[in-house]
Amino acid sequence: MMMKRRLHIMALIMCLPLAVAADYGDWTITAEVGPVWFSRNDVRIPNDTESDRFDLLKLTGQGADPYLRVRLAYQLSDYHSLSLLYAPLRVYGSGILAEDVRFAGETFTAGSPIKGVYKFNTYRLGWRYHWPGQGAWQLSAGATVLIRDANVRLSQGSTRADDPDLGVVPLLSLQARRMLAHQWGLELDLEGLGAPQGRAIDASVALVYQLSPQLEGRLGYRTLEGGADNDSVYTFAWTHFGLLGLSYRF
Repeated sequence: MMMKRRLHIMALIMCLPLAVAADYGDWTITAEVGPVWFSRNDVRIPNDTESDRFDLLKLTGQGADPYLRVRLAYQLSDYHSLSLLYAPLRVYGSGILAEDVRFAGETFTAGSPIKGVYKFNTYRLGWRYHWPGQGAWQLSAGATVLIRDANVRLSQGSTRADDPDLGVVPLLSLQARRMLAHQWGLELDLEGLGAPQGRAIDASVALVYQLSPQLEGRLGYRTLEGGADNDSVYTFAWTHFGLLGLSYRF
């Protein structure tokens, strides 16, 4: 409960700059849906000799599962914008592991079903600088503050263990759009940063179409890759999204 309360407080704090800016620009809301699947999800918690590294996909499966993310953006001026993104991700399933696994202080035995849950919800506040139009090109870059609400949970009979993680990660961002014939365009969007202790990369490429002056559709591919390797945890996941989105400006 305390963790959820902190998340709500942080979400309110992240919304304050958007509320203060309400008299100076245009709003855009974007909803994105589609299937998500995994090609990697390796876990070792804690990251020492008292635990074992294992493939969580053996329990949760690779997918595909449905996903949703929502972004609210505000154009402060011709050159500056703020955005707020809510991107939940949660998958679960059960399976049988070939060997015993020591995880978060508990031992889960081979040969019997184990339930696994993977959660990686993110809340992001971003700022971008928009360069003046360069012909058919539109470019912007900036920085993002990401709040992660992550957890890995295993259960087998009465044996249960999890490792909730609430943290803040800074990211850099870049967006490039090239307008094609008529109302079509191609867009690359990237947020990410890396360090010896871990990395986070969220990138998409999409074909966009201007349905009206206020409404825009998009179809493309997104990937989210990263994790951490420190004394507390070893977790690396690679996810893939087939995206279908709509943006409405008001």
